[in-house]
Amino acid sequence: MKTASSSSSSSHGFPATASLCTPYLLLVPLGLLAVVLVVPSLGSSHVRSDGLGVLCRAGPSAADGYLVTPGGDAASAAAETKAVVRPELRLLVGVLTTPKRYERRNIVRLAYALQPAVPPGVAQVDVRFVFCCVADPVDAQLVALEAARHGDILVLNCTENMNDGKTHEYLSSVPRMFASSPYDYVMKTDDDTYLRVAALVDELRHKPRDDVYLGYGFAVGDDPMQFMHGMGYVVSWDVATWVSTNEDILRYNDTHGPEDLLVGKWLNIGRRGKNRYSLRPRMYDLNWDMDNFRPDTVLVHMLKDNRRWAAAFRYFNVTAGLQPSNLYHFP
Repeated sequence: MKTASSSSSSSHGFPATASLCTPYLLLVPLGLLAVVLVVPSLGSSHVRSDGLGVLCRAGPSAADGYLVTPGGDAASAAAETKAVVRPELRLLVGVLTTPKRYERRNIVRLAYALQPAVPPGVAQVDVRFVFCCVADPVDAQLVALEAARHGDILVLNCTENMNDGKTHEYLSSVPRMFASSPYDYVMKTDDDTYLRVAALVDELRHKPRDDVYLGYGFAVGDDPMQFMHGMGYVVSWDVATWVSTNEDILRYNDTHGPEDLLVGKWLNIGRRGKNRYSLRPRMYDLNWDMDNFRPDTVLVHMLKDNRRWAAAFRYFNVTAGLQPSNLYHFP
């Protein structure tokens, strides 16, 4: 290795004299600061700020999102395997939530992350938290942090609501957002629902890939599945695409009202979702006494507070793999 005394320049052609090295050394801290500030922003192309405090969707990469895999090296191995193995099915799970429910989203993230992984060759399951535009400046910054850290945020071009068109905006936006890498199925669910991913995948593996409408069937009159309960339902990609292109839904202002009933109405009028499957009683509401859990559960709804989430985690042995440590003790 050459020194300043033996040569007037380095192998890269930069002057090696002490008088010229000093300015370059002074630039090093500035360069590191630029890396810290600029690089994260380059990696967060899945969101944008449309003015102060407004967070809206900006054309996502299909590779973004929260993949349901275990943590650590196993997650890296699963991601590498996913790149070379085409899964039997791809499922997008949209968890409809609101900006201020940070604690609930953290619980739901853990609920998915600590489940047994679905083998990469069987299914790719991406979970995203779905908002309308985030207008509050504080929420916009905090949700942007979630997007940067987790990559599981999907922001729609609408005003936040529950029964005034948010579900329609979700179902109609997804086919355009992921047109370059379509899923086989699209699911809508809520942040008070615990979905057991492997159980749902087992159900979907043997179902058709088109004209599917699956969930907790709600009977109306003589029809045992007039619509699927809003706790969580799945439509095939072609059904979501049909919703996105059906102008009559908007023309007749048919997006305002109980969202689950309206989805069933659209499909009934349009004669879509003919392959209908009700997963009752494996999809259900948790009762007041919290004593109706089932070992074959696909989905349990009405987890409205931390006490109910804790009961679900306890029943399904979510923390069974916790390693002993002198850093903590749980009764």
